[in-house]
Amino acid sequence: MTEPITAEITTADGRRYAVREAGPDDEPGVLALLQAATTYFEAATGLPSGPADLQSLYYSLPPGADWQDKRILVVTEDTGGPVVGVIDAILRFPAPDACAVGLFLLHPSLWGTRTGPAVAGALLERAAASGTARVTATVPVGWDRGRRFLTSLSFRFGDPAPHGPTTANRSTGPRERAVERAELVLTRQG
Repeated sequence: MTEPITAEITTADGRRYAVREAGPDDEPGVLALLQAATTYFEAATGLPSGPADLQSLYYSLPPGADWQDKRILVVTEDTGGPVVGVIDAILRFPAPDACAVGLFLLHPSLWGTRTGPAVAGALLERAAASGTARVTATVPVGWDRGRRFLTSLSFRFGDPAPHGPTTANRSTGPRERAVERAELVLTRQG
């Protein structure tokens, strides 16, 4: 069964994308995306992506978050095309009016295009309209592409997050970098 569309986006160059909740049939596409994003995973963990990264995506949850608020979204070309992006978000975390984004990853072939800002912008508009007051995100220390992306969306950076043997409810890898925290305060539209 295909999940309902969360957002439909048409970029300035006419490309069309859909964002929807991930379903069981999306697992191979998400795994292929994670494996294609070697540069990101090497920056974040010191290693290329592996099958455990897919498992972590689905099962990692920060302390204090509720499983019912976890959402894995996929970005597809048009409304039925291949998976070209994945977003891990936790609604109502770290506060009832907030949303925490754990991962926002597009296929490397889309890096440097305006696809990321178009998708993020559409989702941020929906979040603001639904009453979300702020969105938090993290970026691995030294991952300049991610830092520039969040800055382009008006996120403000704070102190690096504590780094230790565990991140959320999973063990961190021996080469895994600390992350910088960023926050965006939303204004309600309409």
